[in-house]
Amino acid sequence: MAYQEIDAKLFSKMFLAGAKNLENQKEYINELNVFPVPDGDTGTNMTMTIMSAAREVSGLGDDPGMAALCKAISSGSLRGARGNSGVILSQLFRGFTKVIQNADKIDAAVLTESCEKAVETAYKAVMKPKEGTILTVARGIAEKARELLDDGVTDLEEFAGRILEHGRYVLSQTPELLPVLKQAGVVDSGGQGLIEVLSGAYDALLGKEIDFSINPAAAPGPSAKPNMEAQAEADIKYGYCTEFIILLNKTFNIKTEMDFKAYLESIGDSIVCVCDGEVVKVHVHTNDPGLAIQKGLKYGQLSNMKIDNMRLEHQEKLFKAAEKEAAAAPAKPAEPPKKAGFIAISAGDGLSEIFQSIGVDHIIEGGQTMNPSTADILSAVDQVNAENVFLFPNNKNIILAARQAAELTTEKNLLVIPTKTIPQGITAMINYMEGSTVDENEETMIREIEKVKTGQVTYAVRDTVIDDKEIRKDDYMGVGDNGILANGADLDTVVLETTDAMVDGESELISVYYGSDVTAEAAEAVRAKLAGRYPDLDVELQYGGQPIYYYLISVE
Repeated sequence: MAYQEIDAKLFSKMFLAGAKNLENQKEYINELNVFPVPDGDTGTNMTMTIMSAAREVSGLGDDPGMAALCKAISSGSLRGARGNSGVILSQLFRGFTKVIQNADKIDAAVLTESCEKAVETAYKAVMKPKEGTILTVARGIAEKARELLDDGVTDLEEFAGRILEHGRYVLSQTPELLPVLKQAGVVDSGGQGLIEVLSGAYDALLGKEIDFSINPAAAPGPSAKPNMEAQAEADIKYGYCTEFIILLNKTFNIKTEMDFKAYLESIGDSIVCVCDGEVVKVHVHTNDPGLAIQKGLKYGQLSNMKIDNMRLEHQEKLFKAAEKEAAAAPAKPAEPPKKAGFIAISAGDGLSEIFQSIGVDHIIEGGQTMNPSTADILSAVDQVNAENVFLFPNNKNIILAARQAAELTTEKNLLVIPTKTIPQGITAMINYMEGSTVDENEETMIREIEKVKTGQVTYAVRDTVIDDKEIRKDDYMGVGDNGILANGADLDTVVLETTDAMVDGESELISVYYGSDVTAEAAEAVRAKLAGRYPDLDVELQYGGQPIYYYLISVE
């Protein structure tokens, strides 16, 4: 079927089909990770990002308006963005929808302008853009769209097909632009993810039969009624299905919407929040409906309120008890915010305890195996009662999402300290000085983390060659700040060689954090070997409890 224009209904189907195709291919994309570590997560991050938007799109119904559809895609992906690849994908959607939100229909000219705006927006979001990545693939697609438009191609089936074909070609060339891809024998995983989204969307354009459903249990529509019998049999974390409509009396822009959604996620799940002109439809499963209602009242009057007890156990008694308790409870005065608060992203009970013991207010669970989303970070910021909040991402793949959260934070000053590893985060926190200004502390932290060298010891999930080192599946590997430091079949030997690669004449301290798969006895034996090897250096051993990585080693 030939198309000259795409309406909102078809575009919605194309977006959902792209999301489903990405979800179907996420494990394949994960396996394209350059380093053969067991935490390749590009496919997971991109999928969780687009699914956050897809759930909002699904909540709009079968025939949404273009403006509402664009808002759902943009705000949903921004809020759900995880990892560098997810943040870049969300920025591509953000730029793309900025153009088409003002169009009733999408033709070749609008599509071209949208692609160009998407690339412009994504490149601006990355401080040091690299070629041979998802950005290169997106730019190649935009350039091809402009070429086709200038050549007079207006049939969208041909237009989109040739764009997709060219995108696949650009993806195939990414190893020529990034030597590390060529050495590993893979294409860029983020670029592959983008192509999967476009492939699914193109299939929907062609009219192929596709399952457009997006996990309805995770995001029921505002008027959806829960299956009480099934819910009663399940282990329900949040017991009250709460629905209401806000009749707005103030501006409800994208930042306000994201802040509100982040708050709802902090008190419950199954969130649906759809702004439609002067009203906002809200649905949330929570254990305290009053919190959601009180927050909603800040934006306007409420109507169509409905609360269902999904556990169906002594429903009337529970409602009366809750009302009595709320009436009797005295209002708790709000404590004044302190000057500075601290958030750290951490994986492992031992590491989290270390952060808390040195003054971190809030821990976000996550890291290598699960990058927190922008919404997760915004929710954490909301829970720290401080005027200035220092955030330690502790992973290079989380820094971009953290900076995106900082741009969306309006009521507090969120400062992202670009810590790429847990040891850098610990060093940053230790160097905070109570008497110094916020700017002075930020400068000190950034300066001090640059002195920390980190090695992370894990295992290889496939045979490959990286940094001219031949690595075999199940080898132990020591991954440093800039590449592979050591590999081999003996864990202790790899730990020692990894440390050797980091120690120099100015080194004073070696800190070793052992993971959940290492016994205390084995870790102490490693510490003793390092102490004997470096008698002039202090060697500290602490339990980290981190998954995937047997040891984290820092040298300062």
